[in-house]
Amino acid sequence: MSCLSPMLINNKNINLGNLFEGDKAIWMVLFFLSIISILEVYSASSTMSFEKGKYWDPVLMHSLYIAIGILVAWVVHRIPCRYFGLIVVVGPILSLLLLIMVYFYGKINDTHRFLNFFGFSIQPSEIAKGTIVVVVAWLLSVMRTENGATSRAFKWILGFTVVFCALIVTENLSTALMIFLVVLMMMFVGKVPWQQLGALIGILAVSGALGFATLKYTSEETLDKIKDYPGMERVVTWAHRMRNHTEFPADPADFDLTTNPQIVQSHIAIATCNIIGRGPGNSTVRDFLPQAYSDFIFAIIIEELGLAGAIFVVLLYITLLYRSARIAGRCEKNFPAYLIMGLALLIVTQALVNMSVAVGLIPVTGQPLPLVSRGGSSMMVNSAYIGMMLAVSRTARQQTEDKVPQSPLL
Repeated sequence: MSCLSPMLINNKNINLGNLFEGDKAIWMVLFFLSIISILEVYSASSTMSFEKGKYWDPVLMHSLYIAIGILVAWVVHRIPCRYFGLIVVVGPILSLLLLIMVYFYGKINDTHRFLNFFGFSIQPSEIAKGTIVVVVAWLLSVMRTENGATSRAFKWILGFTVVFCALIVTENLSTALMIFLVVLMMMFVGKVPWQQLGALIGILAVSGALGFATLKYTSEETLDKIKDYPGMERVVTWAHRMRNHTEFPADPADFDLTTNPQIVQSHIAIATCNIIGRGPGNSTVRDFLPQAYSDFIFAIIIEELGLAGAIFVVLLYITLLYRSARIAGRCEKNFPAYLIMGLALLIVTQALVNMSVAVGLIPVTGQPLPLVSRGGSSMMVNSAYIGMMLAVSRTARQQTEDKVPQSPLL
């Protein structure tokens, strides 16, 4: 019996390793972010718990979403990544239908963001983001020469992205801008001709400057008229957020704490932290900070875990991007390489946007912190993205170790 014990132990280790295949660093990033998410969402949702009188419900529901998200990542990571090419056919049709439906049936407080199916909320833009990344990765892989992507690929990518971003703008301007930025970085990685890429960057720079000037200097009366046009209901909100970010009173004592509670309380949380923070569950601003468990969760992380905790969270996202780049370099075919880089750029860019809002670098956008903020649909979709990245890493490792001929789609 004693002679068989080591063999049994080794078999168990092998089975456990086979259960969680793919890049171990990406798995660790997912698990660490999940643990931080449970701790900080539990602390940040104290107001919700008090109002409902059910102190464990918010964290238990969030923990359930995380558990389902990890299960989603595990299921997706077992799928051979060549099948992700099917998203190129199904994804755009599904995303288009959902984006059109949310405009007519998902209006809540002048926004078109969520659709309810059997009691479960779905945010179509979350699905559209992944679809765009997959389609762009596919276009970059099939329309290329030895020197990089062709000019035809640039035209197809730009046309596809503009159409979907135009639909997303009506529900979320920041999401549309973020997707365009991710696509721009993917085209840079895919070596789109510099003439086309440079011209696009110049047009975007001019358009951004004009948009900034319009939102900042247009009168309130004109904005009230513009918002009556279809798809422009949020223009007043965009203008106010831009102005609140750029206009401050000369004397800090004149700052109105009630006008921008999110920004003010977030800055208070950050200013009162230290190296190790107040400790999990000891936040003092969570009861005054709207969306503390979602859009401004990073401020609570900084307050409770300190600069050390904030740096650790940032390093987790950097690790995700770094490991994705390493895996992409090992892929034998272009599609999975561009796919994993696009998904990593999508997650990390959204994380940087959320963090930048919390520390006051950019205006309020409403972007949650991926894999950390409270939200069922966002957690499920981002977990699926992680699963796809793990599937690519699993295939890349098999190709490197076994040198088994793969399907042409890979």
